[in-house]
Amino acid sequence: MAGTGATPVPSPASPLARAEQFVWLTARVLEQRRFAYHFLGGSSDAVETALAAYLDEDGGYGHALEPDLRGPVSQPLHTAHALRVLDSIGRCGGLRTERMCRYLTDVSTPDGALPAVHPSQRGYPSAPFVPVVDDPPSELLTTAPVVGLLHRNQVWHAWLFRATDYCWTAVDALEKSHPYEIEAAITFLEGVPDRVRAEAAADRLGRLVREQGLAVLDPARIEAFPVADGYAPGEHHFPHDYARTPESLARRWFTDEEMERSLNHLESRQQEDGGWPVNWRQWAPGTALEARPLVTIEARTLRAYGRAIG
Repeated sequence: MAGTGATPVPSPASPLARAEQFVWLTARVLEQRRFAYHFLGGSSDAVETALAAYLDEDGGYGHALEPDLRGPVSQPLHTAHALRVLDSIGRCGGLRTERMCRYLTDVSTPDGALPAVHPSQRGYPSAPFVPVVDDPPSELLTTAPVVGLLHRNQVWHAWLFRATDYCWTAVDALEKSHPYEIEAAITFLEGVPDRVRAEAAADRLGRLVREQGLAVLDPARIEAFPVADGYAPGEHHFPHDYARTPESLARRWFTDEEMERSLNHLESRQQEDGGWPVNWRQWAPGTALEARPLVTIEARTLRAYGRAIG
């Protein structure tokens, strides 16, 4: 199947064609349209239309947009996911984003940050590793990507001031960390306006990643890099997980050789069915099926480094 415009039709045996068939076979409409946008010249309007199905009246997003949280209620994790989608298609702004910021204000913790899961999730299915509590703490994991993407898209809202202060305090305090938290922090640092402070903080986090073995620097010696506490067996992270584009602040953490090995590994992970595998803990058949197209779309990291699928 070809996209719109001048996008070429991939050859039947190409990695792109195999990935496309996998997406049409397994993905939700949103991921189908996202794949078409990123790889086949598809429409950003079509992505927005599909994303709108997950929007709630409160300005947040729900309906299992993030597969590990089920049910209709808005959640910070869903809303952060929606923001990433909008950013990826250049549509992160306008009235929709204003409503999103009002929702974020309403669900913020007393220090102005976001919890991972709001208590409204109680009563709906969710992953066992995402606990639902009555008084959830602030989470850099949730807050940092949202704040970073809003700054990157020059969205200004009163909520951002306290949330930005929270992120700076939390990033500066990071010592013992884990890969997902570092990835969240990098998204914040890549968008926040204070570039001098951001680059200094990123350099420190890069040293932390290497000292704590939070990135597999040589996939051929993967057993030498332990999985972070609480992660599933095989839930490793690689340089390309931190530095998703050559312009990323995290790119300077890794040598050219380390980055090349990482991209080779990502390329090799395409499965026989055309999709990429999920390496985090799976807890229900439906969530596993929905997650794989998401991971497959993120293989566009290869394209960012000039090693496009297909």
